[in-house]
Amino acid sequence: MKRIPAIKDVMTPFPYSIDSDKPLVDAKNMMVEHHIHHLPVTEAGKLFGVITLSDIRLSSDPDNNTLHKHDLVVKDFTVANPYTVELKEPLDNVLVHMASQHIGSVVVMRGDRLAGMFTLRDACRVFGEYLRKYCRPPLGGDDVA
Repeated sequence: MKRIPAIKDVMTPFPYSIDSDKPLVDAKNMMVEHHIHHLPVTEAGKLFGVITLSDIRLSSDPDNNTLHKHDLVVKDFTVANPYTVELKEPLDNVLVHMASQHIGSVVVMRGDRLAGMFTLRDACRVFGEYLRKYCRPPLGGDDVA
């Protein structure tokens, strides 16, 4: 029987982050440029929270006029106190917690330092790889109930 992997084995290492006092538009530009949807937010060098691209999009009007106001800063749209785990946390614990608490991302820490991110997209990727490796493909046909 195979062992359950630790979160460090499936996370995205060395994630980008942004300071809480940066303009909101900087966070959006960083996420778009790097094709990411969750961004750890730091304050005084420590993890403060997470901001998502969805949160940013909801905060702006359709013409993006609101987003470019310089008085909007990352901190105002950040979910503080995100779900964090250490590198050795078993993946099953993380997945069950994410599902039960309706959490879209996990910040992986090494002590008090940011080490990685794990999101629902990562969970889908890991599960898809698992199915391809350990399960037979479905039988042909249209066996729809």
